[in-house]
Amino acid sequence: MQHRTSRSRTRHRRAHWKTSALALTTCTNPACGKPTPPHRACQHCGAYRGREVLPPMGGDTCALS
Repeated sequence: MQHRTSRSRTRHRRAHWKTSALALTTCTNPACGKPTPPHRACQHCGAYRGREVLPPMGGDTCALS
C-alpha cells in the first residue's frame, strides 16, 4: 500500500453497493401457493418439490395433496 485511501474516497466507491430485492417464487404446493425463495423449503407448509420435508410452521394449515 503506497498511500492511504481516504475515508471520503472509500465511501464514494461504496455508495453504489445496493442490495437487490429477494427473488421469490410461488410454493409448489397447490394448497399453499405462498411466495418462497427458490431452492428452499416453504416456511409455511414445509413442502419442497412437491413433498413435505419440514413440519409445517405457518399459522394456517396447508395440506399436501
